[in-house]
Amino acid sequence: MSGSSRTLVLNATYEPLGVVSDRRALILVLNNRATAVEDSGRILRYERGEVALPAVIRLHKFVRIPYRHTIPLSRRAIFARDGGRCVYCQATATSVDHVVPRSRGGVHHWENVVSCCQKCNHVKADKTLKELGWKLRTLPREPVGVAWRILGTSRAERSWIPYLEPYGVASASA
Repeated sequence: MSGSSRTLVLNATYEPLGVVSDRRALILVLNNRATAVEDSGRILRYERGEVALPAVIRLHKFVRIPYRHTIPLSRRAIFARDGGRCVYCQATATSVDHVVPRSRGGVHHWENVVSCCQKCNHVKADKTLKELGWKLRTLPREPVGVAWRILGTSRAERSWIPYLEPYGVASASA
């Protein structure tokens, strides 16, 4: 089994919990602790047959997860929050920009960091939006919701989107 293949784990209530390896997902299904909800299209072949590997599994028993107050600030999470697009021109984002430049006292937190294309980042440099006459379409804020436990740390697979969308994740983040 490939170590790079991942499976989305849903709680018994269909709430996203996290991501596990194919191996761990298969063990949970075979031990009757979870049910495969979505097929990945990948097949594990072994001496006596083959088994389809799941893309999404749902646990049979509800698992209580302690509430986490903050979402870790990471490049991947910023891109997911902003839909992978530059907040200034809507081109594909390739970098991260501080709205108020750090050289001008801007801090590194959710409300001051956005995804940006290389061109806009270069033009903006250490200038403020007011100096450039630019405006943000939406104010950057810290994402909320259980799905960000997944998107803050890994890329969402297309087959996961229907299970993440009810928790505030847009299709563009896949």
